Amino acid sequence: MGDLTSAPSTAAAASALYSRKNPYLAELTRHDLLTSPGSEKETRHFVVNLADSGLTYTPGDSLGTFGRNPPTLVDDLLQLLEFDPGTVVKDPKGQPTTLRKTLVEDYTLNRANRKIMATITEDIPQGEQRNRLMEIVNNSEVLSEYIYSRDYVDILREFDEASFDSPESFLCQLSPVVPRLYSIASSLAAHPREAHLCISVVRYETHGRAKKGLASGFFADHTNLFVKNIPVYIQESRTFRLPKDNSTDIIMCGPGTGIAPFRAFLEQRALEGATGRNWLFFGEQHRAPDFLYGDDFLAFQQQGKLHRLDLAFSRDRAHKIYVQHRLLENAKELWSWLQSGAYFYVCGDAHRMAKDVHQTLIAIAQKEGGLSPAAAADYVNVTLMKNERRYLRDVN
Repeated sequence: MGDLTSAPSTAAAASALYSRKNPYLAELTRHDLLTSPGSEKETRHFVVNLADSGLTYTPGDSLGTFGRNPPTLVDDLLQLLEFDPGTVVKDPKGQPTTLRKTLVEDYTLNRANRKIMATITEDIPQGEQRNRLMEIVNNSEVLSEYIYSRDYVDILREFDEASFDSPESFLCQLSPVVPRLYSIASSLAAHPREAHLCISVVRYETHGRAKKGLASGFFADHTNLFVKNIPVYIQESRTFRLPKDNSTDIIMCGPGTGIAPFRAFLEQRALEGATGRNWLFFGEQHRAPDFLYGDDFLAFQQQGKLHRLDLAFSRDRAHKIYVQHRLLENAKELWSWLQSGAYFYVCGDAHRMAKDVHQTLIAIAQKEGGLSPAAAADYVNVTLMKNERRYLRDVN
């Protein structure tokens, strides 16, 4: 692949300054709702300005970002703890800060951990609350289920006899914020100094309280345009890359927000004048409100830059249809592309979609390749994935 994203050595040196341990504070310059009324999801498009950071990326890379907690959640927690928000404490790096600031920025508060349960068990006196706690803590399965749907506010409200001697004694119970990796949905060559993200905002309600995902909620609700408050870095992919030969065909399978890197792939291939064909499989619930970047892909198709576009909108018909069904419908042609050297990419949900697509590929190898079950599995798992490295996945 031609290196359209290379930057001067000074920019590369600047880029090296920023990492997971030392993220760059970026700003949003655009924030759009991708889904429309009638959708059961809330998927948004964000443009992150990398400005003069020197950060560069290649299609297939991810943007690492650290979410921050909603201020209202932090205030509710501080009220329950009865600690002064302005108390000076040390952040996880050992730097002085205020209690409120470190709770907003440095710790995961939307999901409780096991450690807090064991700690408050020791502090609560004998009685009904302690007995209830012991029933939870002494059964690993019950404990996992209990903390799965609760945050620290839920727990401190239920066990109001729990107390902490100092802010530090509470902070040491918490888990630090870990970065969230989002596949970048843009080509740097097409959008200089920008990284585009496609994020499905997680919102839910448990125990009578509205809640949200840490990173997705931060992007959707707590980042203002043109304010440098988003800690980011580039997570380079070692394997999820376009073919070096631009005449190579590619097949992309990215339902939902898994579409993100394929928007970047198509932008890059178009700019480089790639002669290889591009085939995209996309799926969501409903076409009208959920066809993410639909205008972009239809435009690529009209321009001859997207040669095949197969769509699976599962809830637009009585019988649900998913991307793996579209793969099977096109088994003969798909097999022909693979036999001619095409690369096959999958991005998205690892737990169901990616497994279903994987098994579908094996079924296609059996049907169209005339292979035995064992030989078909070997072709997909060994030949395509390991030896030829033409079957590449970005799943989680």
